[in-house]
Amino acid sequence: MQTVHALNPLRQTVDALREQAGAGTRLALVPTMGALHEGHLTLVRRAKELAGLVAVSIFVNPRQFGPNEDLDAYPRQMERDSRLLEAEGVDLLWAPDVGAMYPQGYATNISVSGVSAGLCGADRPGHFDGVATVVCKLFNQVRPDIALFGEKDWQQLAVIRRMARDLDLALPHADAILGVPIVREADGLAMSSRNAYLSPEQRQAAGRLNVAMREAIARLGHDATAAVLADLRSAILAAGFDSVDYTELRDADSIELLDAPNGHARLFVAARIGGTRLIDNMAA
Repeated sequence: MQTVHALNPLRQTVDALREQAGAGTRLALVPTMGALHEGHLTLVRRAKELAGLVAVSIFVNPRQFGPNEDLDAYPRQMERDSRLLEAEGVDLLWAPDVGAMYPQGYATNISVSGVSAGLCGADRPGHFDGVATVVCKLFNQVRPDIALFGEKDWQQLAVIRRMARDLDLALPHADAILGVPIVREADGLAMSSRNAYLSPEQRQAAGRLNVAMREAIARLGHDATAAVLADLRSAILAAGFDSVDYTELRDADSIELLDAPNGHARLFVAARIGGTRLIDNMAA
């Protein structure tokens, strides 16, 4: 595995890898912020199934963190992450620092409306601007044929696809931005780097989140949606969470609010336990 930290060597390395691999070999990109877990590695393995070359980026993007969020505390484990990626047979690790990604005088921002409204877009103002901006830069830097993202961040995936379509990106095309199903712990908790923040007691309570969601989904279409979502909020708090940011039913593509399941709906939840904010979503 080749590890690159600066833009010019990155472009040279990508060109060399493509030349060595031969015409028609696809390059897949898995963007991450590091602190890798089995969910990330599942993305890498899927990328290897779909492409002859696999690149992974690790960059903790300051532009997607709010002023009171966990930018400084976010786990950084580059040596460990590098070993994991090498063991998976990754070809290229792109690991820029902040200065390489946002050089002095940087003044451009990408804002995607519509799908970014509500959910995490409402609770984390500016978050999806930071996501769209950094992912567009990663696409332009690595120029992958396909890119893979976890479906735990479903709204993020919708924002990235909309950005790629609206900006007419060719590498990757919007249709080549692929979602990979959520990888869960044995008790059903969606895997996340932020799970490491949880104490043993909080971790036990967090495992009840997906159970409450599944129970709510079983009621949707039979009981009034508003009542189901209100009961879900109460169940999450009763499980040991400190607060609930949202429990909402939305269309999977447009991310518009729904009053009832429409055959293409998802249930979205964000809740806080201690200082940790967890999100999850499921088809409903």
